[in-house]
Amino acid sequence: MEIISAYVIIGSVLWVYLFVRKFNEIWYLVKLGRKVYKSLPPGDFGWPFIGYSLSFYKAFKAGGDPDSFISHLLSKNGRVGMYKSHLYGRPTIIVTDLEICRLIYLDDEKFKPNYPKSVKILEVNGLFSRIDHKTAYKIMASPINGYEILSNYVSFIDQTMAKGLEEWSTAKEPIELLSEIGSLLFKVIIHIFLGNEITAPTMAKLEELYKHLGPAILSILPYDLPGLTFHHALKARKEIGNILDCVIEEKRRVLENKETREVKSQMDKLIVATDENGKKLYDNNDIIDLLLGLLHAGHHTPAYAAMWALVQISENAHVFQKEEQEFIMKERPSTQKGLSFKEIKQMKYLMKFINELLRRHTIAVASFREAKTDVYINDYIIPKGWTVPIWTRAIHMDPQIYSNPQEFDPSRWDNYTPKPGAFIPFGIGSRFCPGSELTKLYITILLHHFILNYKMERVNPRCDITHLPAPKLVDNCLCRIIKLP
Repeated sequence: MEIISAYVIIGSVLWVYLFVRKFNEIWYLVKLGRKVYKSLPPGDFGWPFIGYSLSFYKAFKAGGDPDSFISHLLSKNGRVGMYKSHLYGRPTIIVTDLEICRLIYLDDEKFKPNYPKSVKILEVNGLFSRIDHKTAYKIMASPINGYEILSNYVSFIDQTMAKGLEEWSTAKEPIELLSEIGSLLFKVIIHIFLGNEITAPTMAKLEELYKHLGPAILSILPYDLPGLTFHHALKARKEIGNILDCVIEEKRRVLENKETREVKSQMDKLIVATDENGKKLYDNNDIIDLLLGLLHAGHHTPAYAAMWALVQISENAHVFQKEEQEFIMKERPSTQKGLSFKEIKQMKYLMKFINELLRRHTIAVASFREAKTDVYINDYIIPKGWTVPIWTRAIHMDPQIYSNPQEFDPSRWDNYTPKPGAFIPFGIGSRFCPGSELTKLYITILLHHFILNYKMERVNPRCDITHLPAPKLVDNCLCRIIKLP
């Protein structure tokens, strides 16, 4: 009798386990109907509510293998290029195939951007949902794109980077390189969008508050509950908004004084912008919405790439050609002070190095879309309303596209032009990142000064890497910057 009871208990537990494990599948089978459900790509919805979020977190946390998340899908379901899953509380079709990714990127009629709730922490008042995409892109891109515009920032960035490296080299204690680079870039992006009127204490306060936003991006628990990272980020975002509101209001007062009116920064342009009837286009809340995300993207993401650039040079000195930078210095007129944009355009090898950097250390693991309608691709369906992550890292680390993808090899870019969609660190199509050229400019100028005058020694050379929200060393690259004799 006891044996039978034991079997009943074991059977009941097993039945409950299987039911719970298959709950998501049963739910979507009932919700979609058998015909649509059978047309979904292969994959697994995971556990109820959490889906595969924990598996994603495990692969991307410190010590994990981020490529294992996709390799598991491929080994289990074959190389079909798209897989059903459940991430961040939503049904998801993960896309890893180059051609499918490109198709979705370029199809604005069937797909729209839709990032996880945690990413939307960078928008408060819904400015970008109220204006068309072309207008939004023009607002963001106008101060940071084009030869003439970028050339205006070279001198300021050059001085900022040179001064930063000099200060790091004189520090008595090791520095956290990621944080220090972020501080330099924050000064630059503030200069570009807010101008020079921001006081040092205000800038320092904003920078400190922004440090709370980064960890909340792609948080698996995007809830406003005490103790959670997302909760602290929401509080920081509110305080950032209050500071920016004061800055905008003061600038608006100055600009309304016709005697002192002088439009300089992008914020100034937004404040004075009017429609054909003379009505102001943007109020304070609109401008805060714009600045909130741009100030974050303008320093946070590029800082990760710049950190990895110094790590790669320090650990693989053989991959960098110092001669190119020495030649530029040799050919520079004696009357010229600092880098020129013309010299930067001559750095052909450095551009290959940066391309390889952006491929190997893909900062944004995925770009998120949502299907506006039911979409059929390769006989599979992407149901309306489902999230579609375009898995950038899967493309950049695909051995069928890049041989030995784990190897950092700038020479792979010698006389090589990737197929459309094979190299997408900044996306493609109408959603191409407006800050792509500015990011490259940051890294180029920093590397120019570093390789000519400095070297780096890491305190923890075997430090683990975490990939949330972007790939970084757990110790933020604790190191010493040493000036060369």
